[in-house]
Amino acid sequence: MSGQMRVDELVAIDVHTHVQSSVRDPAAVHPSDELSEYFGSESVHPTVADLAAYYRVRKMACVVFMIDATAATGIGPAVSNEEIAELGREHSDVVIPFGSVDPHSGAAGARRVRELVEDHGVRGFKFHPNLQAFFPNDPAHYPLYEAIESAGVPVVFHSGHTGVGAGKPGGGGVRLKYSNPMFVDDVAADFPDMAIVLAHPSFPWQDEAISVALHKPNVHIDLSGWSPKYFPANLVQYANTLLRDRVLFGSDYPVITPDRWLADFERLDIKAEVRPLILKENAVRLLALA
Repeated sequence: MSGQMRVDELVAIDVHTHVQSSVRDPAAVHPSDELSEYFGSESVHPTVADLAAYYRVRKMACVVFMIDATAATGIGPAVSNEEIAELGREHSDVVIPFGSVDPHSGAAGARRVRELVEDHGVRGFKFHPNLQAFFPNDPAHYPLYEAIESAGVPVVFHSGHTGVGAGKPGGGGVRLKYSNPMFVDDVAADFPDMAIVLAHPSFPWQDEAISVALHKPNVHIDLSGWSPKYFPANLVQYANTLLRDRVLFGSDYPVITPDRWLADFERLDIKAEVRPLILKENAVRLLALA
């Protein structure tokens, strides 16, 4: 065990990082090289232990997860929810483990949510509508949300454009339509007690994402997947004002490093009093870390 998280000593909390390799099965690696090429980043495939070491030296905590898209892709995840949760406990000073449940798993998925929270200590869930090929507002998936809301943990939805399949013939079969934030608006309305994070600046639907977050107080926006120098002006405007308490630092590591993200964030026109909210304080409140 690495000890209890000392939130007051952290400089930031990265709410969006990916586990891509298994400590238990080193041969199992998430095929992420296409994303590294798309983002122009180094091709690395971190385990939970790798992420812990990387963030610990930076005095940051990180939310870590994989994506279970077995039904849509026919390929199971490289690392299990159980491994992420177990290693998250071992590195609890910096790691906040999230789970992933295939949205096409029905009632079994809802049972899985309860099991991961109650028996393994998972602190939230991640969905990727493009990769998992589902509309978030399809009532077929509502048992999952009922279980998540009942567990009192947040849920992250990828939103907007994705580097997955980008540039491949037919986009590799990945469809962008699933990630319009307006589909999450229905979920936010129907599950008002479930904290929701719209991941990434939601190009080409940034106005929709801002509108949903302004209208639904249970909706947050994380800033991962883009360098801050490319943030649209309206996102910066609302991060500085009406959404200042619900915008979160996220990098999307390993495809974007927190070092690169934070260096560009330093040059962004964000008010001095808002910076600590985005970098840490909003995440502390969302994740009930204090």
